[in-house]
Amino acid sequence: MAHASIEMYDYHVWANKTMLERLKEIPQDIYYKEIQSVFTSISKAMPHIYITDTCWLNILLGKSMNEAMGFANQMKENTEAKSIEELETLFSESSEQYKAFFNQQENMEKTIVIDNPYAGIRETSYSEIVLQIVNHGTYHRGNITAMLRQLGHASIMTEYALFWYSK
Repeated sequence: MAHASIEMYDYHVWANKTMLERLKEIPQDIYYKEIQSVFTSISKAMPHIYITDTCWLNILLGKSMNEAMGFANQMKENTEAKSIEELETLFSESSEQYKAFFNQQENMEKTIVIDNPYAGIRETSYSEIVLQIVNHGTYHRGNITAMLRQLGHASIMTEYALFWYSK
């Protein structure tokens, strides 16, 4: 059986795919419409999840948090300009990179030291980082759900319990 954190990452991949499929169903002008919310548009929220996933992957692969965050900041504008379909491809490629990383790990409880410029130095495990990635994505998919409602459209359920039945 896969490590629990990897199972949670699989949920994250499923939930992102599910949300992207829903976003392809709404009118394009709604996806890009500027509103007063957590993000200025839905088209900024999904790229934020992807960019943050990329940042954490770079940290898992050995980059410092400062390096990873610098790279993430550089890719922001380009990623936000992507269509939903292009973003879907980026998420798919990212999940393959994560899976390759997981397949190389014998111990998801291995610890690394991260130096967060906002919070300081901390020792953390690979599994804790994966749970952070999943939790971050869940939080922002919830933002997207609220934004869709604010714009007069239904979202889609992406709860973990629903993921259980999708397998």
